[in-house]
Amino acid sequence: MKPTLRSLWLATVLLLAAAAADAATVTFAGLSYSGDSKSIPARFPYSLKLEKALAARGNPLNKQLAAKLATDKPLHFDLNQQGLTSLKGQDQAIVATLLITGETVSVERFGGVTKLMTQIRAQAMFFDFKNMTVLRAYPLSFAYLDLIDHNPGEREMQDRIAGLYYGEQGKPGILQRFTDIMHEATVPDQVPRFLQVAKVRIGDDARKQLPPELTRTPGAAETWAADLFAENLSSKTGVPLLPYTKGYAIGNTLSMRVSEGDVFMLKLPEADYAISLDIPKLRRITSGEVAAGTSYIYGAYAHVNIQEPVSGKHYLDADFKNGEVKLVPASQDTIDDFPAYHEAIKGLFAKLADNLAGNRNDWLKSSTSASDIDKQIESTQQLLKACK
Repeated sequence: MKPTLRSLWLATVLLLAAAAADAATVTFAGLSYSGDSKSIPARFPYSLKLEKALAARGNPLNKQLAAKLATDKPLHFDLNQQGLTSLKGQDQAIVATLLITGETVSVERFGGVTKLMTQIRAQAMFFDFKNMTVLRAYPLSFAYLDLIDHNPGEREMQDRIAGLYYGEQGKPGILQRFTDIMHEATVPDQVPRFLQVAKVRIGDDARKQLPPELTRTPGAAETWAADLFAENLSSKTGVPLLPYTKGYAIGNTLSMRVSEGDVFMLKLPEADYAISLDIPKLRRITSGEVAAGTSYIYGAYAHVNIQEPVSGKHYLDADFKNGEVKLVPASQDTIDDFPAYHEAIKGLFAKLADNLAGNRNDWLKSSTSASDIDKQIESTQQLLKACK
């Protein structure tokens, strides 16, 4: 960046930080959807149906979110639940929203069974209401993969999406995960530094192992990997990240529509630190075979680079690998590999994030050949502190 532009940018950042420091109150804008408002019905059909059905019963999603936030209050700021209309005439205000960025419902029939995949991706996003600039965002998601013996109808798929919002099998859903993030979230009280997954490359070998729902749409697989990394890093270390913008932002502008109907165009700051992910391959290796069944190791390989673009300094620049074991009974004649590959790459990102959070373990040394990995981890930990 040229010196003049950099100076202007720093001045803008300082103003945002001052606004955040002065504002001990955050206004809750409720649920919102990312991207072009005209395409929202096509991209989020089941979420919109859920919203409509709950509103018809007199218990809308926003009301339920507000009740959760009133019970489990944020620790680090007061929450204004009077909505965006209460901000008219104010010079400074910080707004938080549960921004839904992706909805996936995929049905794939093979080998006499049906694979049903449902996923909701979202951000707990904070933005400056006057400047319409994103201050920080915490990624969250819930995915559910299941093999069933029939073709699901619309009612069953709608129920699955509802389960993602409310939780499944003892796991908290999107509503509770958002509440938990808001409980711990902070607003910047100093000049913020921004971190972002900026680039993702998935090699041809790895792409062959991904399901059609991630490969038929350009950019879907890269967004899946970026969100998976960002969510694990954020949840383990508490650091916010700017959203990976490919697919739902144009340039540095992110369009969103709150459920009450207002449309906003949010500016995304330039990242101070850029994360690049390279996933060249995924591998399945037979590790054991007995009469009762076969065990496989599903391996994920990734290169993770965290760099300061202006100085060119690399904080983390290393290859990592991770394996997860899956047991397949001899009676099972059809194997769906993707859930195990998903767990392998998710495990790689989660274990790396755990070490960056300060929980060192034996996995780190066994997962990489980088001789200076301890130094890289310590350097990255200092960077993450600057971004909180």
